[in-house]
Amino acid sequence: MIFLNANRGGLRLRHQCSNYVQIPTWELPKSCDALFLTMSDLCPVYAPFFGAMGCTSAIVFTCIGASYGTAKSGVGISAMAVLRPDLMMKNVVPVIMAGIIAIYGLVVSVLISGNLSPRMPLYTGFVQLGAGLSVGLSGLAAGFAIGIVGDAGVRGTAQQPRLFVGMILILIFAEVLGLYGLIVALIMNTAAAGATCA
Repeated sequence: MIFLNANRGGLRLRHQCSNYVQIPTWELPKSCDALFLTMSDLCPVYAPFFGAMGCTSAIVFTCIGASYGTAKSGVGISAMAVLRPDLMMKNVVPVIMAGIIAIYGLVVSVLISGNLSPRMPLYTGFVQLGAGLSVGLSGLAAGFAIGIVGDAGVRGTAQQPRLFVGMILILIFAEVLGLYGLIVALIMNTAAAGATCA
């Protein structure tokens, strides 16, 4: 058979040795055409996947950074506390600052998951993925920085207490990296909320 033409009533096929044959097919009403195009082009079924991946990456990457910062700083605190147990509570600051990074990811993850729906624009899914990666990867970098600075800082503070203020300043600048990602993620998530399928 040779495919000749397609119309709303069906397919027109012609056999090489016969006349045209009309094959009936299922036909959408004209009022459903716009809805069909909207669902398939602007709001595909896989759009929520990108939003869900943004939600996941926000919490996963920030928790990886926070856990690394906590573990690395905890090793330094444990080594320092053997010689100076009186400074242990004072030098727990890097562990606290590492844990705050995971809160950034939790906030963005909750906001993104609140906007997820079975039918959502592809634009919204992409922006939510970008927001999740923004806070997740910046939190990962901040966690690595806090862990390394915290480990070396608490060990040095045990030998020279005047290093404590400098360590805190460095930790603040490392923490701000995660805060930058949080701000960008909040702005992106707000921009994604206004998108429609129309």
